[in-house]
Amino acid sequence: MAKKDNSPYQKGQEFLIKIEDFGNDGEGIGKIDGYTLFVKDAVIGDLVKVSIMKSKKNYAYAHLDEIIEPSPFRVDPPCPVSRACGGCQIQNLSYEKQLEFKKDKVRNNLIRLGGFDAEFIDGIMEPVIGMEDEKGEIPAYFRYRNKAQFPIGTDKNGMPIAGFYAGRTHSIIPVKDCLLGVEENQEILEIVLDHMKKNNIPAYNEETGRGIFRHVLIRKGFTSGEIMVCIVINSAGDNKKNKKNNRKEGLDTNGEYIKNQQNLISRLASIDGIKSISVNINNEKTNVILGRELHTIWGEDSIRDTLCGIEFSISPLSFYQVNPIQTEKLYNTAISYAGLTGKETVWDLYCGIGTISLSMARKAGHVYGVEVIPQAIDNAKENAVNNNIKNATFYVGKAEEVLPAFYEKKVIDTDDREKALHPEVIVVDPPRKGCDKDCLDTMLKMAPDRIVYVSCDSATLSRDLRILVDGGYELKRVRPCDMFPNTVHVETVVLLTRVN
Repeated sequence: MAKKDNSPYQKGQEFLIKIEDFGNDGEGIGKIDGYTLFVKDAVIGDLVKVSIMKSKKNYAYAHLDEIIEPSPFRVDPPCPVSRACGGCQIQNLSYEKQLEFKKDKVRNNLIRLGGFDAEFIDGIMEPVIGMEDEKGEIPAYFRYRNKAQFPIGTDKNGMPIAGFYAGRTHSIIPVKDCLLGVEENQEILEIVLDHMKKNNIPAYNEETGRGIFRHVLIRKGFTSGEIMVCIVINSAGDNKKNKKNNRKEGLDTNGEYIKNQQNLISRLASIDGIKSISVNINNEKTNVILGRELHTIWGEDSIRDTLCGIEFSISPLSFYQVNPIQTEKLYNTAISYAGLTGKETVWDLYCGIGTISLSMARKAGHVYGVEVIPQAIDNAKENAVNNNIKNATFYVGKAEEVLPAFYEKKVIDTDDREKALHPEVIVVDPPRKGCDKDCLDTMLKMAPDRIVYVSCDSATLSRDLRILVDGGYELKRVRPCDMFPNTVHVETVVLLTRVN
């Protein structure tokens, strides 16, 4: 028998409430006699009329029906689909208040999830690094993304569309010009969608696993102006076992897109700045966007951009921070925390294409980078050569496997093993799930003087910091950095030092 929620309120009940706080995902929080209501799109300070959508024993989700008195922190979002899209969860909040929300988010997670004392955190936490506002119709905290991944789908009339998934769904909200991305995105998407219409190329259907076009990935180098377009396709078409059908749908047996490709290529290549057009093959029934197979069908395999004075080669599979303006501030903070004098040995775990590694190599003795994606390591090595940086060594593999293997002397391809085994600094910049336990354990065994942790999720950061502090390190400095204005996401840089 199903267990009842014992909620004191029922679906559809209406209330007038004052929004007093924010939730972790940017939703407004109000109360009725101590009972908590989460209200999407409400802003702290709003007086709103809401109706219960889903109720539990101690809290409920409510719909924002009407804003009775707007908050002084509320702004009119310039994006017409911001509320439906859900990608910019706090675009309706003043930028100053966004920064305050993000600092509080990091602080609260460190206290609640990491178990750190509130007064201690307040003493070591530094001001959040925000984006400077510039004069103009669209402020500086728009148009900051150098990368966009647009899912391709079909509307109710059977026509192909591109856009973004509505919050917590896989329903595509049609968007050709996201205000967070570059202006060229719109022209590229229009060409791709028009090509699909004219050639009857079906969009991929997640439920059936059929269809061809899945995503369009676009990258632009903000310094170089170079643009990359990567079309992600299901090369099996409508029938994975029917090669004849694959050919009919426009795919050869190797999965390369061939149907009228010259027309598509010539139209895309005519856009100013286009340097690379590729096709990525993803035949898996998965939410993962990119597959492992990649074909360059026009131009170069990668584009170039400059960050922290270093030129980088970037492929479709490479990890490269999406906000170059803030990335320089983030990395300069990490380099400052590392306290480099030119003699230190540094391990950079989850190094991607070597952005942090090479930035630190200019001020360190030697840097060792680890990354699981082989193409990214190829880019990292190429970037080191192109920038004449000779004191950086890169390994392919998972950080939680490479670092223990090195420590246990299973990896021997380095000139100075002892220095590498006892680094002065370890830098980690893991994915959202944080560091693997084996990786953290090996870091503690290697006992560097300093650990610089760059995090995109303050919840997993807090968990990992507790392990490192319990293992003999002291939390010294914490600084949030707003890499993703108008969203609830925030990067954080942390310095830990080894206790004697």
